[in-house]
Amino acid sequence: MAWWLWVLVGFGLLVVETITPGGFFFVFFGLGALLVGVLAALGGAGPDWMEWLLFSVFSVAGILFFRRPLMRRFNMTNGKPVDNLVGETAVALEEIAPGGVGKAEMRGSAWTARSAHPGLLARGQRCRVERVEGLTLWLRPE
Repeated sequence: MAWWLWVLVGFGLLVVETITPGGFFFVFFGLGALLVGVLAALGGAGPDWMEWLLFSVFSVAGILFFRRPLMRRFNMTNGKPVDNLVGETAVALEEIAPGGVGKAEMRGSAWTARSAHPGLLARGQRCRVERVEGLTLWLRPE
């Protein structure tokens, strides 16, 4: 493939990275294509199969070695945002028996709630979120 096509594809992939809600994948493929384009322009890329092999190696190596540090640098770790609810205050919307299921209100929304307390959680009682499993809050009285 002509060197200028690799450069064009590389810049195209970099543009795709900027318009997608990212995880820093396209950037490494774009950089891999740009590197192969530069090597091809200098005559060091070899035949077409070698260009594709170099593109694959550069792209995968970039993802393996640089993606995680880049994600940490920009605070884009793949944590679970729901887990941040632990320690928040919720209000029981109905009585919840020990180990039972009911509804609780937190941040203006109704949630499925389970009692992590050996006693009854009364309607209107303020509770602390002990843990979160999926969309279910485990509550304990404050």
